Amino acid sequence: MVDVTVIGAGIFGLATAWACTKRGATVRVIDRTGVAAGCSGGVVGMLAPHAPERWNDIKEFQFQSLIGAEAFWREIESVSGFGSGYDRVGRLQPIDTDRALGLARDRADTATVHWRGQADWQVINAVEAGDWCPATATGLVIHETLSARIHPRQACNALASAIRAKGGEILIGEASQREGKTVWATGVSDLQEISKALGKQVGNGVKGQAAILGLDARGAPITSAGDVLVVPHADGTVAVGSTSEREYASPDRTDEQLEDLIQRACSVFPMLAAAPIVERWAGLRPRAKSRAPMLGLHPTREGDYVANGGFKIGFGMAPKAGEVLADLVLEGQDNIPERFRPYQSL
Repeated sequence: MVDVTVIGAGIFGLATAWACTKRGATVRVIDRTGVAAGCSGGVVGMLAPHAPERWNDIKEFQFQSLIGAEAFWREIESVSGFGSGYDRVGRLQPIDTDRALGLARDRADTATVHWRGQADWQVINAVEAGDWCPATATGLVIHETLSARIHPRQACNALASAIRAKGGEILIGEASQREGKTVWATGVSDLQEISKALGKQVGNGVKGQAAILGLDARGAPITSAGDVLVVPHADGTVAVGSTSEREYASPDRTDEQLEDLIQRACSVFPMLAAAPIVERWAGLRPRAKSRAPMLGLHPTREGDYVANGGFKIGFGMAPKAGEVLADLVLEGQDNIPERFRPYQSL
């Protein structure tokens, strides 16, 4: 007998399956096309917090997930024998105006309160940041130590291997072999099906484009400069991302918007201009109407559960999201923040 069937082998589905497996449940994961075949197979891999002001239960949830990520991924690596690419390298953000400087200093104060000494948010001189530092008009940058990077595909494959090592199944095909309780973690396709069933938009797919460049900057911090993300990975490459497109001609093809993004990344770090482009990537990311993850009872499949909508924050939220889904599915305990409940997007 299978206690829990998870439909979808992206980061939310795998994290939920892992949390259930750890509690002794027999788990089967089914994905139509394979592990990390959708947006969880992207290339950027930035795990970054929301700004620390106006604290609420969502930011606390994310904070706990990010703080717990080190132990989570090290356990996955130990059980699976595979690397995830995880490292809490921190993040740099250029400060280009006096207004941005004032806001950064205010956030440093609120981070001291809400991050409780487990991570720092500081304003520092760019020279203190070292050689890997973005250009900044004021000579100052934000340095926060909560952000981390991960290799999305490697992380999902390590999770799948850990589930198998604990006796779980990973099957490729249609969701016909369902047993026990069912969790739907199929991203954009399920948001579309829910919208169709209810006759109204509850979420959509937002296209993202990103690239991998062949430059070895391993160990360097992440940089976010406006809408440009630069993420040095442990395999000696650098990821550059990402666009956010509501309208697009093709969901999985790159175009001139990615080329423009790469050029802007080169203006942040001129050394990227000489680096070869290893891979270009495009895909759809699930965005629920509430803009928060959608966790809990499935709104159109009676008796089933949903784990969806982790737009841009899926990998950062996944360890904690998997735990609260396991609480609900296996023990009937509802520890899901109010804004994450599916009805918020209906």
